[in-house]
Amino acid sequence: MKKLIFLILVLTIVTAGATFAGGQQDSDKEVVLKWPCIWVGEDSKANAVASLVEQFNADNAGSINVVIEAQPDYDGYEQKIRTSIAAGIVPDIFTMKLNPTTKAYYESDLLMDFSTELGMDWGKDFNEGTVAQATVDGMVKSLPYEVAITPVWYNMDLLKKAGVSAYPKTYKEFMDTAAKLKAAGIIPTSQMTGGSNAWTSMLWYSHFLASAGGKDVYNNLFEGDAYVKAAEVLLAMYSDGNTSRDAVGGDAGVSGGHYLAEESAMFINGPWYIGRVRGDAPEVYAATEVGPAPAAGNNSGAQIGFLQTNFAAAANSDDPAKAAAAVKFIKWMTKAENVAEISKQAGSLFAVKYDASTIDDPLQKKFIEASNNAAFTIPHLAGVVPADVVSEFGQALGKMALGEATPAEFVEMLKKVNNQ
Repeated sequence: MKKLIFLILVLTIVTAGATFAGGQQDSDKEVVLKWPCIWVGEDSKANAVASLVEQFNADNAGSINVVIEAQPDYDGYEQKIRTSIAAGIVPDIFTMKLNPTTKAYYESDLLMDFSTELGMDWGKDFNEGTVAQATVDGMVKSLPYEVAITPVWYNMDLLKKAGVSAYPKTYKEFMDTAAKLKAAGIIPTSQMTGGSNAWTSMLWYSHFLASAGGKDVYNNLFEGDAYVKAAEVLLAMYSDGNTSRDAVGGDAGVSGGHYLAEESAMFINGPWYIGRVRGDAPEVYAATEVGPAPAAGNNSGAQIGFLQTNFAAAANSDDPAKAAAAVKFIKWMTKAENVAEISKQAGSLFAVKYDASTIDDPLQKKFIEASNNAAFTIPHLAGVVPADVVSEFGQALGKMALGEATPAEFVEMLKKVNNQ
């Protein structure tokens, strides 16, 4: 009997030792962080991001390894993230746009809350106000990273070719300019109804809302004359050859492609597109100026500005080692010198403080100047309405562009979905 008890005791000690050793061994294992990333392929941030991840992995060899899972399809990526979170599955690291739909993610326990870390010295690295924009009920479950304004880009060489000496400041001037551009065989504007949010045209509409309704236009969504007035102006952009024939159903590649090919004179996008234009269309890059949309109401000089991408949303892991690894990587990606490198390569603007004097890109400086000179700034429409409304926008716009809906009916379609 004593021998049996002794044997059981020995086995217990051995088993406990093995368990402890196993736990110790697990804690010493390399932590792998998977990052489904849109900043790959032709994206202007791809090279800088890849280099930073490579350097981080080299510096943390054997302890942390960040694996980029390429997601070059922006629309597909956003759908994947929404579907994953709805299913209770969250990537180790990912980026997202913060809007009424994604703010709902804060209500679950799926995401890591960075508020404690940010309450220390890390929070001082961010520009004032940006962390507050990403805070919901005291929680910061995604970090402000890329910020943006989306002015109108215009090719001054094409305007001059059409006999236009200055960018149009009013709607009437725009229509006169459009007529001259068409006479010269140039498409006035790049538009699109496709993609997940009809991005380019949604931005034009947002500019016209700012002009027609002012800085408080979103206080009473889809009510008042401003929404219909902006829709009327947007319809004019789709009429009489003021955009390309493939704009209805076209995606971002269609809209941007016409501008890159010097086929359209005016285009809207953010600073992240600077690197793409600089590399793929140097003549267009050299000829590009930026400014507010032509005033279509009583307000002029407004810009559309917003948190473009919230980076470093991370899974709320029960594994302390994995959680610590995620925070370490995120802090690496938000280091001032690393952000400055991405900014220089891509032209993007960021919520993190960095030395802007090192920026020598002329077009990027024009963006900064446009932001500084804005009469006021409001978010784009897609940033203040639920995802269902964003999806409806492109469909309603397509109907309006094809003559199947009036501007008032276009607004009513959006309002109906918003009120559901």
